[in-house]
Amino acid sequence: METPSKTTPRSTTLDLPLLGMHCAACANRIEKALVAAPGVESAAVNFATSRATVRFDEGITNRAILREVVRGQGYDAVLPDSASPPGSPQAEDEADALALRARENEYRQARRNFILAACLTVPVMALAMTGHLIPVLEPALQFPGKAWVEMLLTAPVLFWAGRQFFSGALKSARHGAADMNTLVAIGTLAAFAYSLVATIWPGAVAPANHSSHHPAGAPVYFEVAGSIITLILLGNLLQARATARTQGAIQALMALSPRTARVERFGMEMDLPIEKVRVGDIVLVRPGEKLPVDGVVLSGESSLDESLLTGEPLPVTKTVGDKVIGGTLNTTGAFRLTATQVGAGTVLQQIVRLVRQAQGSKAPIQKLADQVSGIFVPVVLVLAAATFAAWLLLAPADIRLSRALIASVSVLIIACPCALGLATPTAIMVGTGRGAQLGILIKGGEALETAHRITTVVLDKTGTITEGKPALTQIRPVAPFSETELLRLAASAERSSEHPLAQAVVRAATQRNLALAIPEDFTASPGLGLKARVDGRQVLLGNARFLKELGITPPATAGSPGQSEILIAVDGTYAGSLAIADQVKPTSVDAIRRLHSTCLEVVMLSGDARGTAEAVAREVGIHQVLAEVLPAGKADAITQLQRQGKRVAMVGDGVNDAPALATADLGIAMGNGTDVALEAADITLVHGNLNGVADAIRLSKATMRVVRQNLFFAFAYNLVCIPLAAGALYPFTGWLLSPIIASATMALSSVSVVLNALRLRHFSPWQS
Repeated sequence: METPSKTTPRSTTLDLPLLGMHCAACANRIEKALVAAPGVESAAVNFATSRATVRFDEGITNRAILREVVRGQGYDAVLPDSASPPGSPQAEDEADALALRARENEYRQARRNFILAACLTVPVMALAMTGHLIPVLEPALQFPGKAWVEMLLTAPVLFWAGRQFFSGALKSARHGAADMNTLVAIGTLAAFAYSLVATIWPGAVAPANHSSHHPAGAPVYFEVAGSIITLILLGNLLQARATARTQGAIQALMALSPRTARVERFGMEMDLPIEKVRVGDIVLVRPGEKLPVDGVVLSGESSLDESLLTGEPLPVTKTVGDKVIGGTLNTTGAFRLTATQVGAGTVLQQIVRLVRQAQGSKAPIQKLADQVSGIFVPVVLVLAAATFAAWLLLAPADIRLSRALIASVSVLIIACPCALGLATPTAIMVGTGRGAQLGILIKGGEALETAHRITTVVLDKTGTITEGKPALTQIRPVAPFSETELLRLAASAERSSEHPLAQAVVRAATQRNLALAIPEDFTASPGLGLKARVDGRQVLLGNARFLKELGITPPATAGSPGQSEILIAVDGTYAGSLAIADQVKPTSVDAIRRLHSTCLEVVMLSGDARGTAEAVAREVGIHQVLAEVLPAGKADAITQLQRQGKRVAMVGDGVNDAPALATADLGIAMGNGTDVALEAADITLVHGNLNGVADAIRLSKATMRVVRQNLFFAFAYNLVCIPLAAGALYPFTGWLLSPIIASATMALSSVSVVLNALRLRHFSPWQS
């Protein structure tokens, strides 16, 4: 294979669904192997999502080689059978489908194994413990061959239902590593082997005077080995089911896209698979159907429910010329649209890709947990060996071996690297997924973590606080002209102009359903105004200087800050004026109030004149204004705030404000329907609503609160439970933890972490 020049590497990013991982140690081992592979620039393995995100040089390696690297560590990766380009939606969807089927098969097999293990373990537990719980039954349960019955029932539990733990431990051992399988395999095998020896040769493990519920005088722990496997299998099932729920956002987004589209071709209507729809196709959408592609309404009118995609709760009315987003629900009327984006180019597919990327990323806070997980299992093995040795040396002679076995097995079983591995990624998955449901697209775990530390929010004015396009705000006619007549004459004259103010006048007249005339003798004077003949009348529009040069003296008007004024003369006589302004978004005032209530400093950044900027700031309740800042100087303004020790979030349109967005600690881009700047910032607000800024910061705080709770629980669990399992309280209370209790505790620890993360699915910005 020819290696390309180092100066032009062909880098691509690939998501590999992984199979066979059981704990964070597995994820760490795969990640290290991928990072060390030739051609790999970076790799991150997420235990919670069972995915590896790998960036590599296509000239040096490929996805088949990367799969072999994973297989070399004793695991597997899922690749699509087709030749779809790596990272394409088709390849990712196919790989996801294959991985889902594989995991469903794994889950069904695990469920069968659990049922088998439970059916065999229950009678073993009854034989071993009923006599202790109900003393009157003790004589009946002490029969010759009891230990053999327990052994025959337990062997299939370990070596059939629980064979995955032993095969996994062997795979790890062959690679000089250890993981959760190692702990379970050693612990259960030790208990089973000890009990087997005690059954065959009781004198080898217990003195003649050793008291036991077994006639031979040697204790057996078959129920311990069997219950450990059974409880851990149950814990794995619960964990798998709970973890699958953390990926509900991705599944919900993917379910939005219909599989077929009704297309007009060759004068006929036909239903086509979504993959065959092309840009420019005319697509028909009926009431109750989901839009298959992004497009522009060609004919018809309807209301679309965009709540699942943008978080907007109310249906949005769409008419001819409006942009529409694929995946949204058509609620009422039927309409035709022209497809503008299909396949990977649609907003829905971009959102799915971004959420998948975010859920596979790692937050900086996860580094400590990864470091601990990497050395966790070897440390536990050492602690278990030390526990065994301590009990063997210090315990009374008649119980030392059994107590050493019980304590060391409890240490092995109760240790849980899974909780550490799941603590952060499950919260990040649910948090970013919930954000997507609210129309808040978070690029990754780092952005989510950064957001909760923000102290200052800088808002661009145009398009962020305001609508971003001028609109007619006031008509001031002079008798004998009426508002309607003045607007009709002005809009007719402006029809041929491309100036933004002219377009605002024409748009206002159209909204009032005014019948416009075709202008004649149209002449524009750049920077001054224009003149045209409308219905035989001479119409002049422009500023005061323009009218004065043509011999018309308009009256002095003070005007309002933030407004542009168009003066109008008809047949040589001053007729009135139109006031035009970039209006404040209806949601801006409330959104800025919410930012203030979150104890955030709010700054407005604008290139407008100070008077205009300050007028808008007063209207929305902002007290600090940076005005007359050129686009090139916006990044410098952000830097100045950062030098004051502030952690700054910049909110802009994602295009003009790109340098400032990149300079800020957190860049937030305002989306506007189908024109979503997904790559322009750390966070994109799909609906373009400024309330999303406060929502994103509150979501970040809620998510990081759950992450800290999970990490505290995971660390505290191991710090407390491992000494208890080793027998730290025995000298004071005579209490020694049963391995059965240890296995139940370990199984539930990782489940509790996932369940805590799932609380974020119900996050409400107004209640957080």
